[in-house]
Amino acid sequence: MASTEATPSSPAKTKRFIPLENNPATMTTLLHTLGLSPTLAFHDVYSLTDPDLLAFVPRPAYALLLVFPVSKTYEGFRHGEDAAKKEYDGKGDGEEVVWYKQTIGNACGLIGLLHAVSNGDARNYITKGSDLDTFVHDAVPLGASKRAKLVENSDVLEKAHRDAANMGDTAAPGANDDVDLHYVCFVNSAGKLWEMDGRRKGPLERGSLGEGDDVLSEKALDLGVRPFLKREEEAGEGEVRFSLICLAENLE
Repeated sequence: MASTEATPSSPAKTKRFIPLENNPATMTTLLHTLGLSPTLAFHDVYSLTDPDLLAFVPRPAYALLLVFPVSKTYEGFRHGEDAAKKEYDGKGDGEEVVWYKQTIGNACGLIGLLHAVSNGDARNYITKGSDLDTFVHDAVPLGASKRAKLVENSDVLEKAHRDAANMGDTAAPGANDDVDLHYVCFVNSAGKLWEMDGRRKGPLERGSLGEGDDVLSEKALDLGVRPFLKREEEAGEGEVRFSLICLAENLE
């Protein structure tokens, strides 16, 4: 299932990227280009309920990328949940998760990928001395605003994103096109499930995970993506479009 991504609420002159297609090969190539070890890759997740289909996905699953249409229900829930929260400004090695604020239009796919590899065990698979290793090292000491600027000003990220956006199975929309789909990443970090979305006020802790739980474990799914999709499905009278890919062992 191919998809694009929504833009953040930002000024009209904000920097904008060509939207990424939610394609495992595209996402894998982008991260390998930046410096993620070739021992990891993205895989399609075709079901959240069928054990036989879930069995096709290598485990452990380090990160789950969800793409979904931005609905009035989602926007209402997002603003309501964030209303009482302070803007996140965590930084440094003591941070439970590394969160990136999205300030580039159509860059939620890239932000999702950065969340996927900057947190949890996936971070151990970043090749030392690579562009990705340098970027994450530089990002960790920074607060949210300076981190966002680091993303905005990274020529390495912009080139990798541009090259990946042009290799999808379908023709990519233009950077200035309005698209209605958005990426959210779920990661297991510090023994907790986190919902990572650069359009929110910060990372969202969704609950504790047990030893051996990954992002596709029953507990993680019940804390994260299943209630997310159930809320959208009920609001849409039983219909919701979405696609899922996860980061796990590369079987090729």
